[in-house]
Amino acid sequence: MTHDLTSFQKIPIERVEEYWDARPCNIRHSPSPVGTRQYFDEVERRKYAVEPHIPRFAEFPRWRDKKVLEIGCGIGTDTINFTRHGARVTAVELSGRSLEIARQRAKVYGIEDRIRFYQANAQSLTRMVPIEPYDLVYSFGVLHHTPEPERAFQEIKNYLRPGSTIKVMMYHRCSWKALWIVVKFGKAQFWRIPELVAQYSEAQEGCPVTYTFTRKELDSLLKQYGFEVTGMSVDHIFPYRIQDYVNHRYVKVWYFRAIPEAAFRWMEHHWGWHLCVTAEVPGISPHSNDKKPRAHFRQVSTSEISYEAD
Repeated sequence: MTHDLTSFQKIPIERVEEYWDARPCNIRHSPSPVGTRQYFDEVERRKYAVEPHIPRFAEFPRWRDKKVLEIGCGIGTDTINFTRHGARVTAVELSGRSLEIARQRAKVYGIEDRIRFYQANAQSLTRMVPIEPYDLVYSFGVLHHTPEPERAFQEIKNYLRPGSTIKVMMYHRCSWKALWIVVKFGKAQFWRIPELVAQYSEAQEGCPVTYTFTRKELDSLLKQYGFEVTGMSVDHIFPYRIQDYVNHRYVKVWYFRAIPEAAFRWMEHHWGWHLCVTAEVPGISPHSNDKKPRAHFRQVSTSEISYEAD
């Protein structure tokens, strides 16, 4: 089975922008007034409590004094943490509403002068974001929502140099979440995975674009674009009853309450919804004294890409 990255190519990027403008990601993580320090503190606590693997994956302290390009900053939770740890951050976001909140967040914490914000489409970054090399390009849960992910990766290459790192989270098709969506909403019609996942992948139903990937497919995609994959992991199963969670109560679904913690963690590492990958541009790291010869970073056209399922 090959993975079809053309399923949503005809979706206008404006529809994606409108969707996230209507309800920015994590916007309801706090009942406090949006834009206040209390609101932002509560959003961060909740996000990292439910998704504790994010700080481990991002490695915020590692990027002190390094240049970080975040693609899809949303309302700025990870953006702020990169900056707090001393990174020089450029944050890009498609949604104007999300970007407005992220800017306000930086202002509330007094670090707005340490972050460059751009409203831009990941598929055409070079139109809006000045081209310069970064030590890290980071994109958590974003590129699977763009109609043409290949174009986004092609654009990203303009902001990397030999030794640069890219960290990306994409949705995992072989996951508990995908299975739950297909069984609950699709009556086990697995051939409808692209349609069903797009419809029900987010808290707000009807996301215009949501791709999912197997490990092999994402590994293949990155390698075809010249990246050297150095780490890949799966994490995150959401265990809470949704109605309680939206009211800021943490009550697990009955069957998750019955599973021992060690078994639940095993499930997350095999059937988690978040497929997290770290890759590098082959060559000498700009921060290394290693004198190994540089490898060639080859441009690859989308026509050369093929996929192999798990």
